[in-house]
Amino acid sequence: MMFELNGFLQQQREQDLYRTRITCEGMQAPLQVCEGKPVLSFCSNDYLGLAADARIAKTLRDAIEKYGVGSGAAHLINGHTSAHHALEEELAEFTGRERALLFSTGYMANLGVISALLGRNDEVIADKLVHASLIDAAKLSGAKLQRYQHGDVSALQSRLEKPAVTKRLIVTDGVFSMDGDIAPLPKILKQFDKTNSAVLVDDAHGFGVLGKHGGGCVEHFNCNDDVDILMGTLGKAFGTFGAFVAGSEELIETLIQSARSYIFTTAMPAAIAEATRTSLKIVKTENERREKLKSLISQFRTGAREIGLNLADSITPIQPVIVGSSKQALKMSRALAEKDILVTAIRPPTVSKGSARLRITFSAAHTEKQVEELLSALELVA
Repeated sequence: MMFELNGFLQQQREQDLYRTRITCEGMQAPLQVCEGKPVLSFCSNDYLGLAADARIAKTLRDAIEKYGVGSGAAHLINGHTSAHHALEEELAEFTGRERALLFSTGYMANLGVISALLGRNDEVIADKLVHASLIDAAKLSGAKLQRYQHGDVSALQSRLEKPAVTKRLIVTDGVFSMDGDIAPLPKILKQFDKTNSAVLVDDAHGFGVLGKHGGGCVEHFNCNDDVDILMGTLGKAFGTFGAFVAGSEELIETLIQSARSYIFTTAMPAAIAEATRTSLKIVKTENERREKLKSLISQFRTGAREIGLNLADSITPIQPVIVGSSKQALKMSRALAEKDILVTAIRPPTVSKGSARLRITFSAAHTEKQVEELLSALELVA
């Protein structure tokens, strides 16, 4: 018989940490049907409102006629199509890099990069709040993992003053997924000697959102040339699926040869790659989506301060309301659900103990009226 698991599950329930899924129907949009009833959603990462865009959907349908549904194999067998290749070239141009490489998910991209580049005699220095995939990647690589206090450049500097190891990789999120704040990239990039060192930025939540053309944190700070490895996802602001890593010719060729999560994984469907090419064009040209998003965020933050909510310091679509206890965060989330508003309670271990929160996210598809509806509901449940 399998080992006992009920004790763990019961402990999760007792500590208000038990996670449950909800079942939703229809397209990803502010107005959804979840668990059989209409809800107003404020918990999606569809920041630019592209997940249900008719132009992207049409490209996908047309591409299915050409490529079918499944890719059939890994990129290095026969799963790499002209659609994948074209998207990689366009992402490389958009990010100002020599090459880009598609991965099936952002998690797999981070695992692939770090485990391919580093080994036991090397070192990863990471912000304490980086995404779980970066921590798992560092552990998988066997490199020594050092972590510095969130956003604390002086703490990073003290780590860097220690004798260098064979190779050293500084790792940070661009936009931190649970706090919504932006890494101080210019300050980070000034801290180290690039001899046997490199910087990896996971810009999953900044790519498409920040910067005049959606280039993310590196465009926002105008520091693209100083970031060696850029990872971006396509399932958030781009509204499709997958991820990519962009960098030098040597970096991408090394990943093709050595990144196990690339080599041993079936390629994303070619139709998805083709649809993402349309999404990329929209992201680059329709800046009004980013302007609309900024306006909604400003509206929310002004209203939230007026009703006394404890907001994190964020200018991005991720607007956490810090609650404290897991029990209270769950209570507020459920109270909002009773008012047909969907906002997820985020609890440990996703965030640190005592910092449970409502993770509110905005999309360019939201309206000002919907933001007012959210604020009115929050005032009643807070």
